Amino acid sequence: MTLPSRPGQIGAAEKSVLVIQGEYKISDDPNVVLATLLGSCVAACIRDPLAGVGGMNHFLLAEGSASDTRHNAERYGVHAMELLVNGLLTRGAQRNRLEAKLFGGAKTMDGLADVGATNARFAQEFVRREGIKLVGECLLGNRGRRIHFWPVSGRARRIFMSEPVPLRPVAPPVVQPNSGALELF
Repeated sequence: MTLPSRPGQIGAAEKSVLVIQGEYKISDDPNVVLATLLGSCVAACIRDPLAGVGGMNHFLLAEGSASDTRHNAERYGVHAMELLVNGLLTRGAQRNRLEAKLFGGAKTMDGLADVGATNARFAQEFVRREGIKLVGECLLGNRGRRIHFWPVSGRARRIFMSEPVPLRPVAPPVVQPNSGALELF
């Protein structure tokens, strides 16, 4: 296997598969790397080490109203977690051998509800309730994360995004007296 030349880069022989909001992906290919970007969303990386199969999901919200979940179920944690676990079981995994790593749940916007914390609590509670062994987590904080997960080996890499930039009020433009000059943008 070729080692990456820069942090965050995957090896030349590896195939990166992007997992976006509302998706889950499962693989038993040792050359596949599942990748996602997270802010307040959460990704669960779950695998069965003996079956050599694993996967990742990416959910936007812990749960929604009954009418909303019927139309946008893929956005919610319950649906995303069930799809991932059931998908792994159909690929030969056994529930009693599943192990999970959880990522995300950042508070990315001041002054708004802490959706990330709600997502993180939901994911932790789900794996506990389902009897899935939690072997690692990187939850909460205030920065987004890039996640790479090798579903066969269980290796995971988290790369924090740059420090959040605080929003500053923008001052109104200063009006200069007309001097006859012309400025083009």
